[in-house]
Amino acid sequence: MTNRSCITLYNFFVYNSNFGPREGEEHKKILFFHPADTNIDTKIKAVGLSEAVVKFTETFSDKPCDALHTQKTRQVFLQPEKDFWMVMTVTIPKSETEKDGQTHIEYHEDDVQDSVYGAVLKQAYNMFKLFMGPFTSILKLTNVQHLMQRLDHFFPRYLQTLRLGQADIMEVHNGIQFLPLDKNTYLRIQCFINLIEATFSQVKYTAFLYNDQLVWSGLEQDDMRILYKYLTTSLFPTALESEMCRESPKSGGPLPPITSSSHFGKYVTGPQNLNDSNNLGKIPHIYVNTDTRYEELNLIAYRALSATVCLMVEPTSIPGFEWYKKIDAFLGPQLSTLASDISEQYSKRASLPSDQQFKYIYFNHMNLAQKTTIHNRKTLSAIISPEIVRLIADINASFVKTEDDAETVMKTVSDCWVVGKKSDQREFYVVINQKNANLIEINEEVKRLCSTHFNNIFFLD
Repeated sequence: MTNRSCITLYNFFVYNSNFGPREGEEHKKILFFHPADTNIDTKIKAVGLSEAVVKFTETFSDKPCDALHTQKTRQVFLQPEKDFWMVMTVTIPKSETEKDGQTHIEYHEDDVQDSVYGAVLKQAYNMFKLFMGPFTSILKLTNVQHLMQRLDHFFPRYLQTLRLGQADIMEVHNGIQFLPLDKNTYLRIQCFINLIEATFSQVKYTAFLYNDQLVWSGLEQDDMRILYKYLTTSLFPTALESEMCRESPKSGGPLPPITSSSHFGKYVTGPQNLNDSNNLGKIPHIYVNTDTRYEELNLIAYRALSATVCLMVEPTSIPGFEWYKKIDAFLGPQLSTLASDISEQYSKRASLPSDQQFKYIYFNHMNLAQKTTIHNRKTLSAIISPEIVRLIADINASFVKTEDDAETVMKTVSDCWVVGKKSDQREFYVVINQKNANLIEINEEVKRLCSTHFNNIFFLD
């Protein structure tokens, strides 16, 4: 009997070597450490080892150290800002087998990929920056103690949400799933957003999503990428779960007509009861454009049916409770109508037959567009074998090392074909389950798939 352990978080810490330069002051370098109950000597040793590895590797490369491999753990490093280092250590999965009365332990280091867990660490920093701001900005406005308080406030809860065992190529790409619409519907949404921003001058940026897919955003790409991750993996699922706990109307029949006085709109963040003026609800603060203007905004999300509008408003410019009532009266009927119209298009597209012979991942570096049939759309967990998912991440890691266009074709021991194409800032990975096919036939099949599913996208042959 073989039992295989899972990938778990061993430790996670943030440090700055400038804060404890003298002997006896090493503890001052440590800004955050998980687990919190680790004794101070162990913390100091862990940070000291990381400093030594970083300094040693600087001798051989201009690039900072990415990872440290040991038999039992994998440590990944990130320098998100000058002099600040974040380090995450995860355990290597192991399996135990009994033979001749003895226990043999085998560590599976290939299960932990540097690019994947490096991306997980980078996302941890980006999420902190979204809600707390950059480390250096916090220091400029306050002091080291306040920075440590913010780290202690954010990371203990965030680290509990990490799904390390399911991390894969999706973390590396960290893309956005866009909703394709016809031109008329897209222009209606564009006009709707322009009308919101013209009517309510307090709204600085707007984003429109349907079924967790992005339709429009006024934010910069990198900011929207981080916000999209938060919305689709945290805010929306939590809101949906609490909504399902409440009593819901019977479904199955036709929706009642939408009028100016009745609609399906409600706040996801903001007042949950528009008859209670004393409760504005929870409204997240976010930081965007931190490299330039450093803007602090309030995130107000409003949903009708499956459509969500995210309004980003400066904290100083939000009026009183009446403003939320005006937003509800303005957004509710129009967003409900739009959501109903989009639903018709969405259901037609979802009902199209799909080819079960292949699964694919597509990513565009220019607009961060990502499509996948390898993952469950709701849970984002892979629906194919972990070995093949890791193989795709390995192909991606090889693509990163070259700026040229490239193509890789592999056949697994289970007679499954995996093809990776990199062309014109786009990546396409396809898994084809045709055991008796040869290389020429697979190449032709990939061309057919590209022309069928990505006919308006240019791929070099």
